[in-house]
Amino acid sequence: MTVRLGVTGATGRMGREVLATVVDRPDCEPVLAVSRTPTAETVAGVAVEPAGEFAALVADREPAVVIDFTGPGSATEYATACAEAGVAFVTGTTGFTDDDREVLAAASESTALLHAPNFSRGIQALVNVLGEAIESLPGYDVELVETHHNRKRDAPSGTANRLLAEIEAHGDFSGRTHGREGQSPRKPGEIGVHALRAGGVTGSHEVLLAGDGEELRLSHRADDRRVFAAGAVDAAVYLAGREAGRYEFADVIAG
Repeated sequence: MTVRLGVTGATGRMGREVLATVVDRPDCEPVLAVSRTPTAETVAGVAVEPAGEFAALVADREPAVVIDFTGPGSATEYATACAEAGVAFVTGTTGFTDDDREVLAAASESTALLHAPNFSRGIQALVNVLGEAIESLPGYDVELVETHHNRKRDAPSGTANRLLAEIEAHGDFSGRTHGREGQSPRKPGEIGVHALRAGGVTGSHEVLLAGDGEELRLSHRADDRRVFAAGAVDAAVYLAGREAGRYEFADVIAG
């Protein structure tokens, strides 16, 4: 039995990867693809239609789940439309404001919804071990460095913020310091945060824990967007047919 899937932002970098992944999987069927700038008639052999027709297309094609990698404004609109239609929604969009998150929360009251800043299984493994490392090394200095391509808009990245939240949940920290310049000695309990934007880097994250005489580095690097697309499609298959509510990518990994 195949899962009927829709894809938003189909002409974007991630949308193209998601569609290609869906087409290659025997357990999935692409039934709609939309874009606000449909510059191509097809992507991975799937017809791309105007995003303005999204609600009508959802009603006509009846996808079980829609996968979204767009922007905060469009993602919340798609989530609301999916909630009204009773269609599950998976999004990897980042940069949401508090108001945007409230819209997603409201949508999850009517449909199954999963938001993850990163759909890499490796990043989830990093999240899983990070808390234990922080608790095992109290008082160690913590620095986080993330690198992405030069077109990425939000900084720190959504993944970096997820890692920072995990760090803060397992240690006693006074706050975050974003970059340093001039006379800027480290303050007790601060977390250093550094966002690099260069070239075509897909995504790299490193957490440094340093004490007197030793350091521990936990890092992850993604070299291909296909890992994110594969994880998002895994999440969509997992979400199909589930009750309304919020879900986590950790749920997908756990099976």
